[in-house]
Amino acid sequence: MALTTHDQSAVSRGASPWTLRQRLGLLAWEYVWMALCIWTPKPFYKWRLLVLKTFGAQIEGTPFVHQRARIQIPWNLTLGAEASIGDRTNVYNLGPVIIERRAVIGQEAYLCTGTHDLSLPSIPLQTAPIHIGADVFLGARAFIMPGVRIGERAIVGACSVVTKNVAPGVTVKGNPAR
Repeated sequence: MALTTHDQSAVSRGASPWTLRQRLGLLAWEYVWMALCIWTPKPFYKWRLLVLKTFGAQIEGTPFVHQRARIQIPWNLTLGAEASIGDRTNVYNLGPVIIERRAVIGQEAYLCTGTHDLSLPSIPLQTAPIHIGADVFLGARAFIMPGVRIGERAIVGACSVVTKNVAPGVTVKGNPAR
């Protein structure tokens, strides 16, 4: 797992590693998603995709994003055709998240690209991308750690914690997922 450490040594602990422009974009994103998407009925997913694209998400074809899904940074999201992000899924994409074609992300799953280096006194933010291959199925409440790659056609059981890459076509479950 290749982690990117965000240097926050020049600022106080807990300060944002993002530029002012990025923070303003994130603020606008929060309000736009709340005002234009959260209340929309499930079949209005094309409208939600348009809003995501407007904020820089890379979208191919027509994936599905549930209205109650939470996407932290839309410009760090890539969605393949017919992929699906379920109800109350949290895509905490401080780094890139790639979800390939026909991948299904079950309800309340958590894709987390951020962690912290606890060995340093400043506890800097670290990020690493998550890559979900084509035709993957992530069960409800699965937790995917930073830097994890899940191969094509893999299955991740409900409530599993995935800390390492998952090979194509493999089924894993548990905490940690095996």
